[in-house]
Amino acid sequence: MNLEPANARTILDGDLALAVDDAGKEHVVTIQAGRKFETHHGIIQYDQVIGQPWGCLIQSTQGHPYLFVPPSTADLIRHIKRKSQVIFPKDSAYILMRLDVKPGKRVLESGCGSGGLTLALATAVAPTGRVYSQEIREDFIALTQRNMQKAGLGPWVTFIHADATQGFQVEEPVDAVFIDIPQPWTCLAQARAALKNGGFFGALVPTTNQAQEVLRGLEQNAFGLIEVEELMLRAYKPAPDRLRPRDRMIAHTGYLIFARAAVKPLFTFGSREAKARAEREAREAAEQARASVNAETSDEANSADDPPHDD
Repeated sequence: MNLEPANARTILDGDLALAVDDAGKEHVVTIQAGRKFETHHGIIQYDQVIGQPWGCLIQSTQGHPYLFVPPSTADLIRHIKRKSQVIFPKDSAYILMRLDVKPGKRVLESGCGSGGLTLALATAVAPTGRVYSQEIREDFIALTQRNMQKAGLGPWVTFIHADATQGFQVEEPVDAVFIDIPQPWTCLAQARAALKNGGFFGALVPTTNQAQEVLRGLEQNAFGLIEVEELMLRAYKPAPDRLRPRDRMIAHTGYLIFARAAVKPLFTFGSREAKARAEREAREAAEQARASVNAETSDEANSADDPPHDD
């Protein structure tokens, strides 16, 4: 597969391409000499495409035009083969920003699923970084490996077949950890152990009760600067004379939880709720201490008032 930048050359044998028909239907294809692209609109021989400039229109055997352009990371994520729900570009792009994922970084993900986020992470850390993808299901690892190979990103991903609750199998602390499993609170201590001090933590859960469990766990495992966010995306119909929102909107996909690895459990830092609870617990402890002192004083006074006993 050709991994050279596509913006200054023609389409080459081995390139990944996004082929879009005149109805807007998209296909991610690998250009292969001597082979063909078959659709319900007819056939296109890849030999017709090789050597053409990016952005060209190629007619199928039934006369339907197809636009060939380089696929974006978002295109690859949306079109990967999957057995499970993936983290789509709406959230994955923001996750990269919040976890400070860039070339040279070492990032650990727990739960690769079908590889949507893995693809985004690998694209961001290349060519000098690495993604460690730890997954308990071998079939998910096999599928994600195939998806990474098709996208040309295999060299930057190390797959680990292991249970996250038993620890993360990385030799040295990583720059960032992202957890996408049904019960992320079961491996927060393990995530903290795998993170550099000050490192970035992220998780995605679909329901509020799951988010609450994660928040409680983060406060107990040396994380600070805790935030919970939700992203919504509304697209518009690109018609100049009747611009308006599309009929369907991508709304809730999950709650994003972010935090930073602290040196000790600074659970009052960056969380109003945690700070209020800590202050309340401190007041209760002080009240209990005063009550204990008052009880001891009362016992001493009662002892002084008791008449002496005969031996």
